[in-house]
Amino acid sequence: MRVTKKLSFFRGFSEKMVEAVRSVMPIIVIVLVLSATLLRGELSGCMLTSFLLGAVMLVIGSAFFTLGADISMMPMGEETGAHLVKSRKVWLIVLMCFIIGCIITIAEPDLKVLADQVPIVESQVLIYAVAAGIGIFLALSFLRILFQIRLSYILIFFYTLIFILILSPLIPNDFVAIAFDSGGVTTGPITVPFIMALGLGLASLRGDKTAQEDSFGLVALCSVGPILTVLLLGIISGTDGVTASEQNVVEYTGIPQILRDFVHAIPEYALEVLRALLPILVFFIIYQIAALHLPKRRLMKLGVGLVYTALGLTLFLAGVNVGFMPMGFKIGHALGESSYAWILVPLGALIGYFIVAAEPAVHVLKEQVEDITEGGISAKTMGIALAIGVAVSAGVSMLRVLTGVPLLYILLPCYAIALVISFFVPPIYTTVSFDSGGVASGPMTATFLLPLAQGACEAVGGNLLTEAFGVVAMVAMTPLLTIQTLGLIARLRSRTRTAEPTLALTEDGILSFAVEWEE
Repeated sequence: MRVTKKLSFFRGFSEKMVEAVRSVMPIIVIVLVLSATLLRGELSGCMLTSFLLGAVMLVIGSAFFTLGADISMMPMGEETGAHLVKSRKVWLIVLMCFIIGCIITIAEPDLKVLADQVPIVESQVLIYAVAAGIGIFLALSFLRILFQIRLSYILIFFYTLIFILILSPLIPNDFVAIAFDSGGVTTGPITVPFIMALGLGLASLRGDKTAQEDSFGLVALCSVGPILTVLLLGIISGTDGVTASEQNVVEYTGIPQILRDFVHAIPEYALEVLRALLPILVFFIIYQIAALHLPKRRLMKLGVGLVYTALGLTLFLAGVNVGFMPMGFKIGHALGESSYAWILVPLGALIGYFIVAAEPAVHVLKEQVEDITEGGISAKTMGIALAIGVAVSAGVSMLRVLTGVPLLYILLPCYAIALVISFFVPPIYTTVSFDSGGVASGPMTATFLLPLAQGACEAVGGNLLTEAFGVVAMVAMTPLLTIQTLGLIARLRSRTRTAEPTLALTEDGILSFAVEWEE
């Protein structure tokens, strides 16, 4: 039995390691190539060492974290959702959805990475504002499933409200990009598995043919909540344009100094992780005692999963903050102040292409779309379309940094087009496309692309809040157009009619020619 458990752990862990390496390796290769070519002499050996050590910690941390989320977060979501459905008390389900949405968001690593980079709001304030948004909209998502309201109608209402607020004088312009970035990063490795599992359980309350289909869309609505709450936070927080990043780039003089920084960072982030996971643990213990009554063996497995999650999250945050993000900032700054700053555009596109092509969650998404379309849209076609789309959005993000093009000039027409298309494709395409925004904007977007944009923005003297932030929002927007466009193509193909010519004799003996059209 013990041997079987060990084999099961090593198999699961090795799979997660492969996924993490696949996500990080393109960034490592790009950095090493830049250090040997365009940035020769700009990146010291010590800084490269710190970056590589941070990458190793990020890979190991991601592997432990995702394994732990599979063992603990996903089952906890399923158990909670299933039990809430059994209660059949709408008020209780709404309340619990709000509480669950808040506490799982606080533990989201991508949100923590983003919050630490925002220079105008305390990171904890931003995290709590985003958590409240997720909680409210997770509750609304359940009500949507219960009352069978089409997702397109809700999205049009709230995105119209968002853009009205943005265009009004109430919202400081400095908060717009941060708000949309917050909506992108919250749908990360903790939130998505928990919410998706909860959605499947809640959808079973209806039990009709479309219930399973309506279980999608929770992530889509939960991405809207943080945008609204952060915009509202902007109303009470006046700001000025910020041109200096809070990114701390240390010029190391030796290996001992690098190791010392990592050693100091691990307990610091471990404490933060424990604070983030404690509400989830307390909530589940109370719910277990009051309602669930899971067997001891099941609880022990969930406990082990939480330990993996905490260990992985600690290593992930230490590796990202000490070794990984400073490198992104340094490269962006060095290229931004050079005579060939334009190279940031193709570089951003290249990074965007590889990080989405290597993102493990994207592979799940591709298979999901292939199943939905019954092979009409192949996983290969989906992968290529999504990678190209994210490459374009990442390249355009870097162009924004260099030219100062307002984010709204891009987001407003793109969201308008996506919402219009939603009326011409099967509803499942809309729910999957909006759910997939968080999938595309994986950990590498917040930990490398955003610091890259910040470094470049500081070098060219731009406004950090309006020009550097918005990278995550751009990447998260891509699936809305990509997947729905593929859905539109699939519908048009299904309606393509083929002519079948026939020859026949009429009663008068005249030879007639007819063409029968088939859908």
